[in-house]
Amino acid sequence: MNVYEKLARPVLFRLGGGDAEAAHEATLRWLSRVAPVAPKQPYAPPGAATTVFGVRFPNRIGLAAGMDKDGRALRAWPALGFGFVEVGTVTWHPQPGNDRPRLYRLPETRAIVNRMGFNNAGARALAARLAGLGPLSVPLGVSLGKSKVTPLEDAVADYVASLKQLYPYGDYFAVNVSSPNTPGLRSLQDRDHLDALLAALRAVGPKPLLVKVAPDLTDAALGEVLEVCESHRVDGLIATNTTLSRDGVAPSDAATASQAGGLSGAPLTVRARDVARFVTRETGGRLPVIGVGGVMCPDDALRLLDAGASLVQLYTGLIYGGPTLVRGCVRALSR
Repeated sequence: MNVYEKLARPVLFRLGGGDAEAAHEATLRWLSRVAPVAPKQPYAPPGAATTVFGVRFPNRIGLAAGMDKDGRALRAWPALGFGFVEVGTVTWHPQPGNDRPRLYRLPETRAIVNRMGFNNAGARALAARLAGLGPLSVPLGVSLGKSKVTPLEDAVADYVASLKQLYPYGDYFAVNVSSPNTPGLRSLQDRDHLDALLAALRAVGPKPLLVKVAPDLTDAALGEVLEVCESHRVDGLIATNTTLSRDGVAPSDAATASQAGGLSGAPLTVRARDVARFVTRETGGRLPVIGVGGVMCPDDALRLLDAGASLVQLYTGLIYGGPTLVRGCVRALSR
């Protein structure tokens, strides 16, 4: 057990009477304050750097979308060891997200259930913040989602508006069509919807475009997604988002796990690895994978890489394991 697990995590987990979102907000506030004095050089031990879809990464470990939706602490994340950061999911219209409480810890399972609902200040606010911030020391990904107020038939225009607004600032863009917390969003993974969406987004420009998929897709459905992605020259896949399944939840966490929302953390470890392996096999390695889901220790990151992932992202593992997990994963993946 490291210092974070012994000292910091118990304090964070008690904040706001155990309200997980209160701890999340407190962490972002603290990181945003230390960000201006954070070291500028990225963490890049020998053998850590790699180039994927034309972007040079100082190391393979990134911060997953959802942790810093509005880019409030962007200077701080590289100082913790991250080799890239993904902000968002951002929507064209600002939105408060779903009613609170909407974030729950499952400590025995080492998992989280969330139904945040893409709470964010909107694409225009994020663009203004990024313009004022200037270049980062690591690549920046931007996760794009559909505004809740936008009807499904207008989803393409909604995504395109966000992409155009944020295009000057991102090194790659992730198309989130797999969150379970926006009504109807997952239907955008269907062939016809995805075909129209990717055609419009690809027409905006040549920067890397990735699609984030749900872990709950069958192999047949995932195969259709891959066909559409390859037909539109998509640059990569992010595997995976949160799951609606509750397999692997400890009995002591069952009541909390019954909350509506997507599950992340240790129960996703094997599924994320399986999806990465499936994508790599089905595409012959032509479609790079960012592996995310259940990376709770450096060995999990290494196994994702062995399954075919080119890059790995952390979220729930960071909450349970703290900053030492980041650098431990970087060292494990340095070859």
